[in-house]
Amino acid sequence: MINRLLNIILFLGLASFASAQNTVGVLNFDPGQTQPGYNLLMPGNQTDAYLIDNCGKIVNHWPSAAQPGNSVYLNSNGNLVRTGRFGTGNNPYIQAGGAGEFIEELDWDNNSIWKFTYNDSLVRMHHDFSILPNGNVLFISWERLTAAEAIAMGRDPQRILEGEVWPDKIVEIQPQADSAIIVWEWRVWDHLIQDFDPTKPNFGVVADHPERINVNYGRTIADWNHINAVDYNPVLDQIALSVPAFDELWLIDHSTTTAEAAGSTGGNSGKGGDLLYRWGNPLAYNTGTNADQKLFFCHDVSWIDNEGMANDPDFGKLLVFNNRVPGSYSTVNIIDPPLGPNNNYVLTPGMAYGPTAFDYTFTDNPPQNMYSSGLSGAQKQPNGNMLICSGRQGRMIEVNSNNDVVWSYINPIIQGQIFTQGDPVQPNTNFIFRFIRYLPTFSGFVGKDLTPGNFLELNPDPMVCNLALSVDDLAGLETLTLYPNPTSGQVIVDLDTDDSHLLEVFNGVGQRVYLELSADFPARVDLSQQTEGIYWISVDGKRAKAVMVAP
Repeated sequence: MINRLLNIILFLGLASFASAQNTVGVLNFDPGQTQPGYNLLMPGNQTDAYLIDNCGKIVNHWPSAAQPGNSVYLNSNGNLVRTGRFGTGNNPYIQAGGAGEFIEELDWDNNSIWKFTYNDSLVRMHHDFSILPNGNVLFISWERLTAAEAIAMGRDPQRILEGEVWPDKIVEIQPQADSAIIVWEWRVWDHLIQDFDPTKPNFGVVADHPERINVNYGRTIADWNHINAVDYNPVLDQIALSVPAFDELWLIDHSTTTAEAAGSTGGNSGKGGDLLYRWGNPLAYNTGTNADQKLFFCHDVSWIDNEGMANDPDFGKLLVFNNRVPGSYSTVNIIDPPLGPNNNYVLTPGMAYGPTAFDYTFTDNPPQNMYSSGLSGAQKQPNGNMLICSGRQGRMIEVNSNNDVVWSYINPIIQGQIFTQGDPVQPNTNFIFRFIRYLPTFSGFVGKDLTPGNFLELNPDPMVCNLALSVDDLAGLETLTLYPNPTSGQVIVDLDTDDSHLLEVFNGVGQRVYLELSADFPARVDLSQQTEGIYWISVDGKRAKAVMVAP
């Protein structure tokens, strides 16, 4: 046992070599800069959901027989809420990318709490959902309409190339024992404008009605809107939607009744279910020019309001993954909507909704290094970092305020199979819809066993958490020694210096477990209360060596 542990920590001078060999799992990890936490993923083309630590080790696993459909989240009690579908042919009437079939809640041990299916010849849930504070769930659904129904609402027959139209709607369910009931709905089809046929309803000047949706804008296939993300703001009681087929994000009022949501009055806004705000492509409401378009097939719009973010300067702004920026690359962006009195959004008549520019943009270097034509998302972290999922690439990175990559992970489930470390990954074979990090203080982890197990990938690299280490990290620290190593209690940290230094110790998920602001060497560090694993010794912010704790 001791020999194996010693082999794990004898990594100095080998890290750059190891990094060049790894193809999946954690490729880069700077525990001094990475946001501590646990990561939830449910890769595509397979059936299971996983919670992993920042070293890539499995903390919990929810096996299933169903593929994603597409999102998965943890409830505040630690239960898993996931979408699923059984194969691709389970609904011959409505079949498109992101299709789902059911939502279910599973406890930590994978026991079913409730399950709700929404999938038949007229409707089908898809892509994403959001858990509300009261436990209800919002999800996205297509509703299947005939060509005659679409033409009756002013749709140009030349824009119905597949003989029908599937506008989206948002459905809210209240979980019950073993199932759920529908308690609220909002439909795209209730908020249309068109300037094609004056004999049909909602005929008017599109530019004069940005609160309404042009029935003749966008795609001509059945999957017309293709809404792929839904997020809820409990302070505003509003819902954010990502609408890639319009290259926009939309905000709607959730405080309405279902009847009010079908009209233009009622709710906190007084506007019923009409759009409160839209942004990204003013051409969708006949305003502006091509130069004004900012979003390109966007994904994962969300408010920056997650745990630990209340004092962040971006709190309350909108975050979005911008997939198809001209030039074939993707960016992550923050938008600050012009919220005015009574939580209504400021709009100058005849102009496009502001702002005119992003508040924040992350672009990889070179830009084309991050490109995902679909899927993907981002999550700002309490330490200011940005956690990014480039879905088609199966690539997750965390970048700091200088846009330095401080953590990276490649999804090791490829075409539904667990992959072997070191084997090459082909493009778009290990795709993933979303990737979410939960803080160690997350309420759902209380009372749960978070002991890490095996790595997700086969034949893992046992030095995986050292791969960010470089010669520069060690500059001036070559003489640092640790003993005993492994240790079952105290470890002596010795450095050939007469000066005092900042001394820190980090665990495998990046949490700092020891801090001495002005340490004199040799320093005695007590790790007797820590669990078994690898801990990183950092001096003045430079990671120098690892110590194995083996109680």
